[in-house]
Amino acid sequence: MSKISIKSKIEIEGMRGACQATAKILDKVGGIIEPGISTEAIDKFIYEMTLSLGGMPATLNYKGYPKSCCTSVNEVVCHGIPSNNVILKPGDIINVDATTILNGFFGDSSRMYLVGGKEACSKEALRLVDLTKEALFVGIKAVMPGNRTGDIGYSIQKFVESSGENYGIVREYTGHGIGQNFHEPPQITHFGKKGTGYELLPGMTFTIEPMLNIGSAYTTLSPEDGWTVTTKDGTLSAQWEHTVLVTPNGYEILTDSDNF
Repeated sequence: MSKISIKSKIEIEGMRGACQATAKILDKVGGIIEPGISTEAIDKFIYEMTLSLGGMPATLNYKGYPKSCCTSVNEVVCHGIPSNNVILKPGDIINVDATTILNGFFGDSSRMYLVGGKEACSKEALRLVDLTKEALFVGIKAVMPGNRTGDIGYSIQKFVESSGENYGIVREYTGHGIGQNFHEPPQITHFGKKGTGYELLPGMTFTIEPMLNIGSAYTTLSPEDGWTVTTKDGTLSAQWEHTVLVTPNGYEILTDSDNF
């Protein structure tokens, strides 16, 4: 699919429903994330709650992906596969990425969770998680009609680089258009040049999902499972994600939650 989809009012309502289902799931899953739980148990929780809301997990069997969500712990950048063998311990940071299909529409979001709470995590882990979340909202604030997709990445890159800290912005994995398809144009990079890319128009929906590493931006894709992406140097990584709608006056965060 090469054409950017501009959603109608009816389609936007469908998107809101799917996105709010995902937000509810990520709200609830935070209550079970604690030391001693396996990432497989997180996946089972998400699968069952998604079905209870009348939806289906979009990642399940997507291009061969075997699970209902992605659970990326510590040095895992994205697409971590839930497993009984991955047991969370105090001080871990984990990204849970969930996408719900509801009434034919997709809602995609991810959040970071601190295993054992703030007191269990290192200062560098807390700073990484916080700065990555700030970077997401900096990118979202660049969303308005007349701006371009490159303005989103430019804003994020400028913010991260101006922090004065050594963080690498992952470049291989990006945000994307979303609607009645999991992945649509346009691609949303988290770096870029101002005034480049596609013009933002009311009715466009896409994800913004910056990934920051401590130190190097370089990543490695697992040759064993073909999905798990880790930092090349083994340092921590964090990611936050929202699905966003371009409105006539700016933006609406479709996966918004009071708990985000």
